[in-house]
Amino acid sequence: MARISGIDLPKNKTIEFALQYIYGIGHATALQILNSTDVDPITRVQEISEEDVLKIRNEIADNYSVEGENRGLVTKNIKRLMDIGCYRGQRHKKRLPVNGQRTKTNARTRKGKKPSVGGKKSK
Repeated sequence: MARISGIDLPKNKTIEFALQYIYGIGHATALQILNSTDVDPITRVQEISEEDVLKIRNEIADNYSVEGENRGLVTKNIKRLMDIGCYRGQRHKKRLPVNGQRTKTNARTRKGKKPSVGGKKSK
């Protein structure tokens, strides 16, 4: 099993798609990494040699920011927006959608479960 950047890559997937399990690496970045290290993208993770894993690990460490480093940067950027009080920062503070989505209906993922309204007694 290959372990890169603290992530265990799934054994039965091709290395092209297994690299995408690392936070900060998408499809295009995975292909760039594999091209620069001369590793065949369609080989399975269980079939890859240790020297290829080492080449990939070194390439990622030298040229890309991934996992904790990247997550911290995103968190810091969101905190900066909240501190300066801009519109996007206010939306983050209120835990509402940030990018202009409607909130009258939908937005349940961001807003959470709808609060139940108590039954009113009729006279």
